[in-house]
Amino acid sequence: MTTTGVRQAARDADRPRAPRWPPPVLLALLVGLAGVGYRLAVLLGDTPRTNSDEATMGLAALHIARGEDFPVFFYGQAYMGALEAYLAAPLVALTGPSVLALRLPLLALYALLLLLSWRLTRRLGGDRWFALLVVGLLALGADRIVKNQLIAGGGYPELNPIGVGLALLALDLAAGRPAGRRWRFAAFGFLAGLTVWVDPLLLPYLLALGAVLVATTGRDLRGRCGALLAGAALLGAAPLLGYGLAHGSNPLAAAVTAGGGDAAASWADRVHGGLVLGPALGMGLCSPGHCATWQLWWAAALPVLLVLAGLSAWRALRAARQDPPHAPAGDHGSASADGRRPAAHGRDAARRAGAAVRLALVAGAVGTLAAYTVSSAAGRTPVESSRYLSCLAVSLPALLWPLWTAARRRGPVDLRRLAAIGTLVALLATATVATAGALATVPANRAEAQRHRALVEALRERGVRHVYGEYWTCNRLTFAAGEEIVCAVLDETLRPGLDRLPAYRRAVRESPAPAYVAPVDSPLARRLDLTPPANRHPVTIDGWRIWLPLP
Repeated sequence: MTTTGVRQAARDADRPRAPRWPPPVLLALLVGLAGVGYRLAVLLGDTPRTNSDEATMGLAALHIARGEDFPVFFYGQAYMGALEAYLAAPLVALTGPSVLALRLPLLALYALLLLLSWRLTRRLGGDRWFALLVVGLLALGADRIVKNQLIAGGGYPELNPIGVGLALLALDLAAGRPAGRRWRFAAFGFLAGLTVWVDPLLLPYLLALGAVLVATTGRDLRGRCGALLAGAALLGAAPLLGYGLAHGSNPLAAAVTAGGGDAAASWADRVHGGLVLGPALGMGLCSPGHCATWQLWWAAALPVLLVLAGLSAWRALRAARQDPPHAPAGDHGSASADGRRPAAHGRDAARRAGAAVRLALVAGAVGTLAAYTVSSAAGRTPVESSRYLSCLAVSLPALLWPLWTAARRRGPVDLRRLAAIGTLVALLATATVATAGALATVPANRAEAQRHRALVEALRERGVRHVYGEYWTCNRLTFAAGEEIVCAVLDETLRPGLDRLPAYRRAVRESPAPAYVAPVDSPLARRLDLTPPANRHPVTIDGWRIWLPLP
C-alpha cells in the first residue's frame, strides 16, 4: 500500500462512525411512526366522526383566534378546561374553522405520549424490547382509543401525556437526580394544576404520584422546592381558581356531580359496566360501539394483572429498602470528593424510585376503576362513558411488567411462562382486531362528512343564515360555516333545547324567517313532518330534511 493509501486508511479509522441504533430502538421508531401515520390517515378520512361537542370546542378556538372570547371551560358548563381550544386556536386562525385544524395538535400530543411512554418504560427498569411492546400497544388504535386521542371534545387527549409526564417527573425526583431538580418540582406542580383545571379524571394518578414525592422528597418539599411546586400548581390551576373566585362556584364539585355518582343505576349494572365492559372498551380491545363476548376476556385478566403488578412493585420496593446502602471505600456513605453521589448509591435510589412509581401507577389504575364503577355512567352508558378509563394507558409499563418478566425468564418453558406469553399475544391480537374494526368505519364516516358539507353548501347557496335544529346538528353546523350560519337547539317536542352559547338562540329568535334542519328520519324530522312550521316548504338534500322559508 502506498504512503497516501496508508494515510487515508488512518484518517478513515480515526473518523467517528455514525452510531448504530439497536434493533428494538429502530423498531420502536418505525412502530411509533406507523401509529402516528395511521391516525393521520384516519383523520384525513374524516374518522373518527365529529359531533356538536367537538364543534363547541372548535367554536371556542374560533373565538380565541378572533380575540372575541377567552373561555375558561367548555361552553355551557362550569368544568372541563378549554385547553384544546387554546391549542387549536393558532391553526384555526391560519386555516379557518375545520375539524382537521382542531385535531392536528392532538395528534402531536399522541406522538408525545409515545415518546414519554418509551422513556418511562426504560426508566422504570424495562429493557428496550419491553419498551417496544408498550409502544406497539399504544400504536394500535381501536375505535374508542382513536376517539379519546383525536376528538377535541374536552379533557381526554391531553390527559395521558400529562399522566406519563407526571410519572417521569416523580421518578426522577424520587431517584434524586440532581440536574434541574428545582425545575422538575415546578414542572410537576404545573402539570398537577393543569390536570385539576382540564379534567379531574387523572386525580387518582396525581394523588398516588404525589404520595411518592412526599415519601421520598419530604425534606425538599419543606423548602424552596416545595414553594416552587406549590406556586407552579397554582399557575396551572389559575383559570379554574380565578373562575371559582369570580363566580363563587366549585368546578371540581360540578365535575363530580356531572359524573352522576348519585343518579339512578343499579349496582349490578355499575359493576358490569365498570369492571366487565369498561376495561375492554376503554383500553381498546373492542369493536366500534360494542364488545363481542370473546373480547371480554380482558375483564378477567385485568384484576389478576393489577394484583400481580402491585405485589411485584411492593416486593421490589421492600427489597430495595432492605439492601444495605452502598458507599465508596473509606467514606461511609458520604458523597465523593467532587460532590457527586456514588454510582452504586444512585442505582439503589433508582431501584427504590422505580418500584415506588410502579406501585403508584397500579394504585392510580385501581383508583380510576373504582371511581368509574361507583358512578352511574358505568351502569347507564358504559359504551360511551368507557372513555373515562382512557387514563389506564398510563399504567401499561407497570401493568405488563409481571407478564414480561415471566415471559423473559431463562430456563425451560413452564406453565407460568406459557401463560405470560399467551396473555401478551392475546392482548396484541385482540387490539389488532379492534384496530381493523376501526379502520372499517372510515368509508361510512367519510360519506357522512361529505353529506354534512353538502348541507352547509346548500344552506349557503339558499342564503340561509339562521336555523333551528337538534343538539347534535346545531354547533357542528355553526362551526363548519364559521358562524355564517347560526343554529339554535330544539328538542323533539319543538321546545328550546340545550344551547351552549345563548347568543345563538337570541340571534335565531330575532331572525324574521329562520329555517329548520334535521337528519332524515330523526325524531325532530318526524315531528316537523307531522306539524310543519308555518310558511315553510320542505326539501330533502342527501340525508337532510330542510324546511325553508317561502319566497
